[in-house]
Formats: sequence, C-alpha cells, structure tokens
Amino acid sequence: MSAGTLDGRRIAVAGAGGGLGPTVVRALAEAGAWIAAADRTDAHLDVVRDVAGDARAADLVTAEGAAEWASALGEVDGLVHLVGGWRGGNAIEDTPTEDLEFLESLLWRSVVHTTRAFAPLLKAAGERGRFALVSSSVAARPVAGNGAYAATKAAAEAWTLTFGAELAETGGTANVVVVQAIVTPQMRDENPDKAYKTFTDVDEIAEALVFLNSDAARKMNGQRLSLHPAAR
Repeated sequence: MSAGTLDGRRIAVAGAGGGLGPTVVRALAEAGAWIAAADRTDAHLDVVRDVAGDARAADLVTAEGAAEWASALGEVDGLVHLVGGWRGGNAIEDTPTEDLEFLESLLWRSVVHTTRAFAPLLKAAGERGRFALVSSSVAARPVAGNGAYAATKAAAEAWTLTFGAELAETGGTANVVVVQAIVTPQMRDENPDKAYKTFTDVDEIAEALVFLNSDAARKMNGQRLSLHPAAR
C-alpha cells in the first residue's frame, strides 16, 4: 500500500512494543495514520515512541485498563490487536491450570476488554471503523501439546468475527490475520541459512494490516486472511 493510504485515520495498536509491534506501527504511520500505541509498560513502548502520536502503558488484560486507554484517546477509527504470548508443550492431562489462565488472560480477555472499550468509538467511525486481530493457524488446526494456546486463540477469533457482524451495521469491519509463525529481520540475521518456510515476515503482516484499515478493504468483513502455507 502506498503512502497516504491511511491519511486522516486514527489507529490504536495494542501490544505495540512486542516483536511484531514496531514494524506494524511504522507501516501504519508511513501509510499516513496517526498512531496510539499501548503496551504493558512504558519501557516496552520505547521502540515506537518516535513514530506514535500517543504512547502509553495500559493493562489491557483488565477491563479497567482497556477502558482508561479508550477514554484517553476519545476518537479512533481502527484498533489493531497484537498482544501475544505462548505457553505449551504439554499433553491435555499435563497442561497446568496456570498456563491456561495465563493464555486466557493474555490472548482472550485482552481481546474482549479492548473491543468492548473501543466498540462505541469504532461504531461511531462508520465505514472507517476497523478491528484487526493477528492470530495463529492452530486456532483452526490444533496440534498436540498446544491445547491451551489453540483454545484461547480460537475463542479470540470467534469473538472477533462476532464483532465484525456488529460493526457491519455501521459500515465497519473486523477481520483476522492468520499466521503459523512470525520471522523478524533479527531472526534472519541471526540464522541466515535457515529457510523459515512456514514463517511469515513481519513486513508482510504489517502490509496486510495496512490493507485491512484502508478503503480497499471496506467490503472485507468477518474474514480469516491466511498468510501461511496451506496444510498438506
């Protein structure tokens, strides 16, 4: 997408300081958007502070934290959810309750709290109202040892697609970008001989998120945009 694609749009990015966040924030800003960045601490936001119009710590795994962030911004056209994390590697019977609770809070409740807080703003934005979630292919095709992660990702996707049905009434959209694994430039530099065949570059994910917030995607709603190789 070219510069100016998102001119005049105000987009909030949750989890802006994570591994994917800086690339996404810069891509959205380069496309013309004003960015409100949030992460769990001020230190996490140092990597995007130079390009974000507003950068603040917010506890998005709580309803209060998400509501305070939305209230502080006042007017928003788009919300991009990048909050992530992983725990797994255990069979169902050996999955610690603590892992399930951790992932439920991080991957599911943060989506619930942010969308509830921002829903009035995104609905008020009309056709510009956009929500985008980055998710994992295991939500639809779970693999052994990933039960807690797959289940919470699936819940987040279902919530997002439901939100899309609501936003459709005001002209807005909600979509899911699905990847299998993410590769950063740093990872490629550290392992130049690795193929990363099933990985998706952060730049490609960022480009997809720019698209979903643009006028070109105004009729794309309630969709799972897969950016990973098809299962064989």
